[in-house]
Amino acid sequence: MVKVRVKTRGKKRYYYLEHSIRKGKKVVKKEKYIGTKLPKNLGKLKIEFLQELQLELYKKLEKIGENFQKEWRKLPKSAKEKELEELAIDFTYNTNAIEGSTITLEEVREIIHDKIAPNKPLIDVKETEAHSKVFLEMMKKKGNVTDGLLLIWHKEIFGMTKNDIAGKYRDYLVRVGGYIAPDWQEVKRLIKELISFINKNKKMNPVELAGRTHYKFESIHPFGDGNGRIGRLLMNHILWHSGYPILVIEYKKRIPYYKAFTKGENGFVNYFIRRYLAVHKKRLK
Repeated sequence: MVKVRVKTRGKKRYYYLEHSIRKGKKVVKKEKYIGTKLPKNLGKLKIEFLQELQLELYKKLEKIGENFQKEWRKLPKSAKEKELEELAIDFTYNTNAIEGSTITLEEVREIIHDKIAPNKPLIDVKETEAHSKVFLEMMKKKGNVTDGLLLIWHKEIFGMTKNDIAGKYRDYLVRVGGYIAPDWQEVKRLIKELISFINKNKKMNPVELAGRTHYKFESIHPFGDGNGRIGRLLMNHILWHSGYPILVIEYKKRIPYYKAFTKGENGFVNYFIRRYLAVHKKRLK
C-alpha cells in the first residue's frame, strides 16, 4: 500500500509517497517527493509510483536471467550434467521433505548419485528415485505445458507408490487445511484454463508467470496427492525453459511459503518474486 508522508522543515511541509517492502526480517521504505502541496491527481501518482517500483523489480529479474545465461553458456557439457544432477538432488530433497518424506539430503544424494538405497521406508525411496528422474527429464526436454504432460509427470512419480491415483485427476472433493478445493467436476476445465493462461502470457516476465501459475495450480489442487510436487515442477519448467535459473523452495523456509498462499494471488506472487530475488541476488552483480 502506498501512503502519503509529510516532512516538515521549518514552516514548510513536503509531501512524499511511501511504500514499504519487506526483505527478509527487514522492512525497506521507498519514497518519492510529490511537492509542497497535495496534488489533485494523487491517485494517479500512487499508481505510477507502484509501476515504477514494479519496473525496478522486473529489471532485476531480467538481469538475473541474462547473467545466468552467460554463466550457463560458459560451462562445458560435463559440467552442465554435473550441475543438473546437483539441482536434482537439492530440488528433490526439498520438494519431497515439504510433503513429509523422511529421506535426508545426504540420503537423496546416495540414491541419485551413488544408486544406494538407505534404510528408510520404501515409498520414500521410490518417490525420490522417480522424482529425480522426472525432474531431469523436465530440465532437458523443452516443450509446451499440456494436460498430458502434467498427467505423465504424476504417473511417473507416483506409479510405483500410489498406483490407484497416479496419472489421474481426482474424482472427489478435497480440503487443504481450511481451504476447500474446487469441485472435482471442474478440475479438467480449470486445468484447461490454466494451460491457456500460460500460453497467452508468454510475454509476461517468466518469474511472475511461474508464480501466478503455481498459485493457480495449487488452488485447483487437481490430484488426490502430489499437488505440491507437480506444482513446483511446473513453475520451474516455466523458469528454466525461459532462460531463468530455477527456484528451490527450501524445506526450512516452508512456513512463509505456506503463509503466502493465504494472501491471495497477488500476495503470493509478491512473495514469490521477493524470494526469487533473495535466492539469486548474487546474479545481480
